[in-house]
Amino acid sequence: MKFNAEKPYNDLALIPPAIELETKEILKQALKSHKILAELKGFAEMLPEKNIIISSIILQEAKDSSEIDER
Repeated sequence: MKFNAEKPYNDLALIPPAIELETKEILKQALKSHKILAELKGFAEMLPEKNIIISSIILQEAKDSSEIDER
């Protein structure tokens, strides 16, 4: 299907989705993720030069993202 800026793409899913997103499984995973992110934040606070490390991670992500865009 070719892109046509004059015609809307009506096959998009409705928002909010018709499925239940707040299932027991998803909420359990959200709690685990929250705990792990809190631990990561605590470890990050102990780093002496955390800005340098964070900047290098951001640069690596930007490089990887650009690589994906080029494909």
